[in-house]
Order: sequence, then structure tokens, then C-alpha cells
Amino acid sequence: MREIDEGQLRFFFPDNTLASKYDDWSFYRNQFSKAFDGIKAMDFIHVDNGHTWLIEVKDYRVNRRTKPIDIGDEIALKARDTLAGLVAAKLNATDAQEQTIAENALRKNRLRIILHLEQPKKHSKLFPKAIDPSKVKQKLKQRLKSIDPHPRVVDKSDLEKWDDMNWSVKGI
Repeated sequence: MREIDEGQLRFFFPDNTLASKYDDWSFYRNQFSKAFDGIKAMDFIHVDNGHTWLIEVKDYRVNRRTKPIDIGDEIALKARDTLAGLVAAKLNATDAQEQTIAENALRKNRLRIILHLEQPKKHSKLFPKAIDPSKVKQKLKQRLKSIDPHPRVVDKSDLEKWDDMNWSVKGI
């Protein structure tokens, strides 16, 4: 299993797949993001037999969301910018592994967008469940229908119900 940490979460991806923390790529950080003002990136790219998965992780178990932009709009912009970055990386990345992942990601026939959203299990006045996953999913469906007509909003407790999502997540 390939392990990748994002904040207080550890993601486990099968060895026979490609998984990478896209927002840490040298191509993204040193070339692509410097070419455009305000470019954004999804956290992970995961390529398995049938899909390319763009995964954004938001963990609000300890700190509340403070960004003024709607979370659905934020994810849509990140997905758009990440797809543009993958095309550019396929052609121009100097890191061979990044270029290989970009090539494989763009070869797949199915692109999936995932928001991994963790919120406090016990709601309190200090940390209420401020984000309604069903509303975010609806916003993502509207914004991303040409990319992925069925985006998902998941957390670590409900990953098992999806047969095609072959990774797991644990708190660290």
C-alpha cells in the first residue's frame, strides 16, 4: 500500500495503482502555478484500472472553514486548474514520475471528482456541522457536469460503501 498524508488524515492506495500528492509536484509548484495568478490544485491524483480520480481533502474536525468562497465553487476551480496542469505536465514536466502519472491520468476514459470532507462527529456550538454534504454534492454536480456528472462527497467512515473507490483513510 502507498501511504500519503494530508493534514491529520492518512490515505492508503493499492500498490498496483498510481497515487500522488499533486499539489506537491515540482511541476505544479515551480512551473505551472507561477505561470498564472491564483491557480489552484486538487490534493491527490489517483489512477487505477478504470478511472482517474481527482481528490480534494477538507478536514474541519478541529478548525472551521473560514474561506469566503463557496466550497463547491472552490472544488470546481481546483478541478479545472488541475486538469489544465495535467495536460501541461504530460507535455512539459521535467520529473519523469510526474510526467508518467499525468500521461496515465489523461489516458483513462473516466474522470472522477471526489471531495473528502471530514467534519466533527459530535456537533457543538463551537464546531457545528457547518457544511451540508448533500448541498455541496448538488453544487458540484451543477458546476462539474461536463467533467464528472456524478461527483462524490465522502468521509473516512463511508468509503467502504463504494465498490470502485479502492483506497482507505485513517486519522493520524
